[in-house]
Amino acid sequence: MTTLYATLGVQSDATLDEIKLAYRRAAMKWHPDRNPGREAEAHSAFQQIRDAYSILSDAEQRQVYDEVFESEMRRWEAEHAAEQAQERQAQEEARRVAQEHYEKMVAIAMRFADDGHGRDVLFGVLLGRDCETDLAGRIADSVWALHESRKAAQHAEAAPPPDAGTPHTEKPASAFDTFWHGLFGFR
Repeated sequence: MTTLYATLGVQSDATLDEIKLAYRRAAMKWHPDRNPGREAEAHSAFQQIRDAYSILSDAEQRQVYDEVFESEMRRWEAEHAAEQAQERQAQEEARRVAQEHYEKMVAIAMRFADDGHGRDVLFGVLLGRDCETDLAGRIADSVWALHESRKAAQHAEAAPPPDAGTPHTEKPASAFDTFWHGLFGFR
């Protein structure tokens, strides 16, 4: 929002002499006779400069302008702050809803994986539950990989202990196993 002070290029606490000097400079710069080829733009700017000067050079009109401008700025700032608060609240609500949806989709995928279904079935079930394609793919991949790593861990635990004569080296955990263990706290 351009103020009358900004139109003349002075601060809001400018003296009358500073206002007069700024008016003369701006009027010379934007006078239509000094801007050939840009007469319409110059005429509009020159008119704004004249209007600003006529108000700011009159003490009573300037005081009224300052009071009205200040009250309108406070009103605008209050409205702007309220709009920002509503926007933040709406964004937070959208994040909460998205998180709940994500958690619900992961729980569904985990249930189907525990029932022995493969990655493609998990993906299809999630799509059938109005899950976006990309999200359904990521969840299905992650849950299926987690389920497979659990099965591998169970098989490794159920395997007979190595012979005393054969050295046993423990298989290092894959990056995925480490990630899931760190994320969910289980293997």
